[in-house]
Amino acid sequence: MNYRHAYHAGNFADVLKHAALVAVLLHLRKKETPFAVIDAHGGRGLYDLASDEAGKTREAHDGIGRVLAAETVPGALGPYRDIVRSFGDALYPGSPLISSKLLRPKDRLVAIEKQPEEFAALKTALKGVARARIINGDFKRELKSLVPPPERRGVVLLDPPYEAEDELSDAARSVIEAYRRFASGIYIVWYPAKDRAAVASAVGELLNAGIGSLVQVELDVDGSSEAKADRTGPPLSATGLFVANPPFGFRDEMKLVLPFLARLLARGPAATFSLRPLAGED
Repeated sequence: MNYRHAYHAGNFADVLKHAALVAVLLHLRKKETPFAVIDAHGGRGLYDLASDEAGKTREAHDGIGRVLAAETVPGALGPYRDIVRSFGDALYPGSPLISSKLLRPKDRLVAIEKQPEEFAALKTALKGVARARIINGDFKRELKSLVPPPERRGVVLLDPPYEAEDELSDAARSVIEAYRRFASGIYIVWYPAKDRAAVASAVGELLNAGIGSLVQVELDVDGSSEAKADRTGPPLSATGLFVANPPFGFRDEMKLVLPFLARLLARGPAATFSLRPLAGED
């Protein structure tokens, strides 16, 4: 399976993931000291929502399209929406481009991308962005040499394509290994909330590793999705994030964003959300 995010860019899962990322980056900007953003799965950087791929699924129409059309949006959704609009009509920025808009001259971005074609596109998309480094490689290998960052402050984002059944476990183990080197870092792990057994297993791995502060965020725009480990079922309707070392105020921010997104992006009356502190306090 060769995952292509061009079919899904700007969908409801991207909205949740990128709103949370913006909330974290805005927090990091509050201190004068520099920070690093390490994006473990950079993708191609910029996505054309007028492309044939995006047109086939129309997922962006019911994701970022609704956010852009909303009269008002709460919390971090405001800066996030402004960033998306800054790229012009019919373009959606991936996480490295979103992060680049919130970097100060003293901050730094490192984006890793495994696929050569996507890496080449990402390199072009980030051309001219100061203090941005792009690595063509596998995150499991590259992340080991990137933490702790010299800044000793920052966020690590992992959002694998989930082409294989063990990718959530791989992401959790990578976070654990990075945490042991960089225990003060903020870690965001995105996952499709289909395989509930895999999600529960990842929770167990993270908690057993001794991560002292962990929050789980989920959004289900359908409300009727069942646990499915296969890839032949209905389109994804539920998505989630693990956030290790969530910054002060993150949960309060998500309390504003989540109910709004559940209403705005709902596919039916049963749309729901959850915000669970798994360890520690915000």
